[in-house]
Amino acid sequence: MEFIRLPNDHTAGTIAGAPTPRAYVADNDLALGKLVDAVSHSQFWKDTAIFVVEDDAQNGPDHVDAHRTVALVISPYTQTGQVDSTFYDTSSMLRTMEQIVGIGPLSQFDASATPMLNSFTDHPNFTPYQAIAPGQSLSEKNPIDAPMASIAAKSDFSQEDRIPDQLLTEMVWKSVKGANSQVPQSKTRFGGRNVGIGSDNDDDDDRVRVAK
Repeated sequence: MEFIRLPNDHTAGTIAGAPTPRAYVADNDLALGKLVDAVSHSQFWKDTAIFVVEDDAQNGPDHVDAHRTVALVISPYTQTGQVDSTFYDTSSMLRTMEQIVGIGPLSQFDASATPMLNSFTDHPNFTPYQAIAPGQSLSEKNPIDAPMASIAAKSDFSQEDRIPDQLLTEMVWKSVKGANSQVPQSKTRFGGRNVGIGSDNDDDDDRVRVAK
């Protein structure tokens, strides 16, 4: 069991001279691709499962629900190229790992979580993965007049999560969509109804999924 942290998807916002949010996320994606490439070409591949999730899954929300995030399971025993639409949460991923390595649940939350059984198959495919270089330039830098650059210069990026979530989300959005674009309202669903979070401006069709 190993835990690996790839931190660049936090980005440096729109600090002038720093890599753009697009470049940071592309770099992070490439790092994950290279990791899977290396492991899948190794002698350990036949006994490996790699679980991938954002460390702050509640941030950088998409247009469906602010609690939704991307989760990947990479293994010879996963259904390569398939989408498992079963409702899982982070505890589901933890419970699945516990069952693979043969240990009991750590709390009532993972004990009651739905394991990710539908993500696996009993017909393994041992074909290795090949990392794909992103089309996005990894050397792209924020210009001096980047959106909110003056605010970013005064913000604390010395460690993750020191800058307010909504402020960083706005920086990333405007970097990608333009300085004059409006940050859509985040949504979360309770009891079948939408509850808005943050900005009152909302345009479901105009969203991008960019890790913060």
